Amino acid sequence: MATTSDITRGMILKLEGNLYTVVEFGENKTARAAAKVWAKLKGVDNNRTIEKTWNSGESLFPVRVEKKAYQYLYKDESGYSFMDNETFEQITLAEEMIDAPQFLKDGGEVFIFINTETEQPIGAELPEKIVLQVTYCEPGLRGDTATRALKPAKVETGANVQVPLFVNEGELIRINTKSGEYVERVKE
Repeated sequence: MATTSDITRGMILKLEGNLYTVVEFGENKTARAAAKVWAKLKGVDNNRTIEKTWNSGESLFPVRVEKKAYQYLYKDESGYSFMDNETFEQITLAEEMIDAPQFLKDGGEVFIFINTETEQPIGAELPEKIVLQVTYCEPGLRGDTATRALKPAKVETGANVQVPLFVNEGELIRINTKSGEYVERVKE
């Protein structure tokens, strides 16, 4: 049991039988009325995004979640398969439970969130930045690097990413998995 003063970004709450993660929160104070706490919530077990307001000091029901490192193995018709790095136990998740499935690379590390009450996985998250190889992109023109122009490139996972003109086929690039944007070129 917690109160509205305990809200933090990333906290998972149980509301009306569903799990939601706190994306953003704040407090509204007025001179006459009591303070109100608001939060923007994203569904963990559904794809809904809602906003909720509580009176200051009201009780909340946070869910304890464990974050464990898993290794991505493969994708088939039943979903995406992962292996626990410690126990070698395998689990399969649906595509909608993974935050950026287009960047999953065979053998890559993924963090899986497990609800400690039910021992069920509730979602998966890739590391914030990953390194992938560019498998196809048009060659850049010499001297055309002065502007911040971008071109499409395909990476080894099959995803398309906008990269600067100086990036060439075969190079390694770092990608932000949250935004899907190019970060930098990686030297081997």
